[in-house]
Amino acid sequence: MDVDVVAGQVVPYVGAAVAAYGAGVLTRAEDAAADGTVRLGQRLLAGLLSRVAHRSRIEQAVTDLAGAPSDPDFRSALLAQVKLAIRQDQQLAAELAALLPAAPSVTAAGDRSVAIGGNNHGILSTGDGATNVQL
Repeated sequence: MDVDVVAGQVVPYVGAAVAAYGAGVLTRAEDAAADGTVRLGQRLLAGLLSRVAHRSRIEQAVTDLAGAPSDPDFRSALLAQVKLAIRQDQQLAAELAALLPAAPSVTAAGDRSVAIGGNNHGILSTGDGATNVQL
């Protein structure tokens, strides 16, 4: 199991829960009104917090992110703590991975084909002599 992949998949969901509830996400029970992404973030966070050895570091990273939810440094700090926790606890890694949705299957076939398994927020360019202009 690739720790970087699992952690990279966990943090966006936890981040969504933090964005929805702030630091209150640490004590808030699952909210039936929350959307699927936020509920999954709550479940993933609960799994992370269930391990006493990592609890205080994860809580601090969540609290910091709640104070500045759009700050990439705090999101990176949470990612680092999640990676540390799942590197040290393979059972936790497996439990979190089991909660995550299956990765989309994509296939690109043919010359200069492009396959995206999620969202693209940048330029995709194929072909000889292609020119891209971004304003």
